[in-house]
Amino acid sequence: MVQKDTPEGQLSGQAIISELIRNMELGQFEMAYSVLLPCVFSLYLHPEDYARLEGVFDLIVEDAKRALCTRVAQLNKPSIWEFKRRARQKKEFKIACREWVLEFLPDTEGTVPRGDVEIHSELNETAQPGFRGTKTTLMDREPSVTSQRAATVTRGASDTVYAEIRYEDDSGPQLYLVAQNDIRVGRGGDDLAMDLALYTNDEVSREHLALRRDPATGRFHILDKSVNGTWLDGKRLKRGVEETMPERAVIGVAEVLTLSFETRR
Repeated sequence: MVQKDTPEGQLSGQAIISELIRNMELGQFEMAYSVLLPCVFSLYLHPEDYARLEGVFDLIVEDAKRALCTRVAQLNKPSIWEFKRRARQKKEFKIACREWVLEFLPDTEGTVPRGDVEIHSELNETAQPGFRGTKTTLMDREPSVTSQRAATVTRGASDTVYAEIRYEDDSGPQLYLVAQNDIRVGRGGDDLAMDLALYTNDEVSREHLALRRDPATGRFHILDKSVNGTWLDGKRLKRGVEETMPERAVIGVAEVLTLSFETRR
C-alpha cells in the first residue's frame, strides 16, 4: 500500500510519478524479441486535487517523462547474471510512441478519493487489438464496480444476446455479452485479435479457448486451444477436443482467471 504523502493526505508529484512507473511496468506487452511498454497515460484526479495541481501539470509531466525514460534505461541495462550468460538474448524494453503522452483529467464519476490517482494507459495512441490497457490506483482499494471505467461491458456483433460471461482480469470487473456464434478467447496481440480479450499474464495463451454456438440447438460448445489448460466446472478439458457446455458453467483459464458463463433464454 502506498501511503499518502502528508498528514493531510495531499497528493504529491512524486507519488504520481511513482504510480506512473508502476503502471508502465504492469502494462508490459511481451513479443518475441522485445517488450512494449505503455506510453499513453490518462491520469484521473479528485476535482479538488485537480484544481490544486492544475498550474503545475506541465512541470509534473516534464519530470515524469525523465523518470519514465530513466526506468526504461534501467530495464534495458544487463544484470551481472545476464553478462555471464551472453548466449541468451535479452529482450529490449521500448515504447511504440515517439514520446510519452500524459494527460491529467478531473474525475467526474466520483470514484477517485481525494489524495488518490487513477491511471489508465495504452501502448500507443491507437489501441492495440487484444490489448485494453492497464488501470491502476495509487491507494490499495477496491475499484467501484459502478464506475464505467472499472466495469466494462462488451457486446458482440449483433443485438441478440445468447449468453453472458462475467469475469475479472487485470483491468477490473468485466461483462461480455455473447452476440455471435463463434467466440475466440485469450490475451490476443497486435497481430491476433480476440472476440473476448483477456488482460492478464502470459500463463493465459494468446488464443486460449474457443466457444461455439450451434444455431440449430442453441447449445454452446467449448474447445481448449491453450498451453496451460482450460477447466469446465472443475474438470480439465482435453486440448483440441470440443465438449458441450451446460447452460451455466464456470470456466477456468490456466488457473489464472475464472469465467462465469450463463446462457440467456
